Amino acid sequence: GSGKSTLLQCAAGLDRPDSGIVMVDGAAMTGGTEAELTRFRRNRIGFVFQQYNLLDTLTVAQNTVLPLKLARRRVDRARVREILAAVGLGDRLGHRPDQLSGGQRQRVAIARALVTEPSVIFADEPTGALDTRSARDVLRLLQDAVRVHGRTVVMVTHDPVAASYADSVLFLADGRLVGELHRPTVDAVAERLAHLGDDMMAGA
Repeated sequence: GSGKSTLLQCAAGLDRPDSGIVMVDGAAMTGGTEAELTRFRRNRIGFVFQQYNLLDTLTVAQNTVLPLKLARRRVDRARVREILAAVGLGDRLGHRPDQLSGGQRQRVAIARALVTEPSVIFADEPTGALDTRSARDVLRLLQDAVRVHGRTVVMVTHDPVAASYADSVLFLADGRLVGELHRPTVDAVAERLAHLGDDMMAGA
């Protein structure tokens, strides 16, 4: 109820803000046509959601390359295999989502977000449906997207453990920015949340 997901959707160009300007990777997300926004999202933004949003009839490899197909971009098969190997799915390319665990499905979603080489990855509660071990693996992959691949990850979460993987945490309450933490720890985030209620947004 703090406005976390709404802010993320406005930042990603999925919703239009009532006022103000949204800038992503140096480009304004407001004022363009829907077709221009769609093109921008396909080329510069990756998405990871709590509900993996995979197509059940497609294999792991096919789900991963879907953004490239939709954007009519060339598919580099070797690069796709490399990304899937990096997220621990190198031996699952031909599997379908119903043959995977929740953690593996979220890894496919992360591979799909990385395959277009986006400037920014928006992650909305990416570990919300996962067990502790799978959540930790997914958070490390998102951290690698920042530290190894040079991406920016903006993650919405209410989980202090997930937030502790970020480089900085912004706290939201009732749609307003009410605090910031750099190099957060689980305890520091939890303590700040105790004073705010239970809502925040983290940016890695």
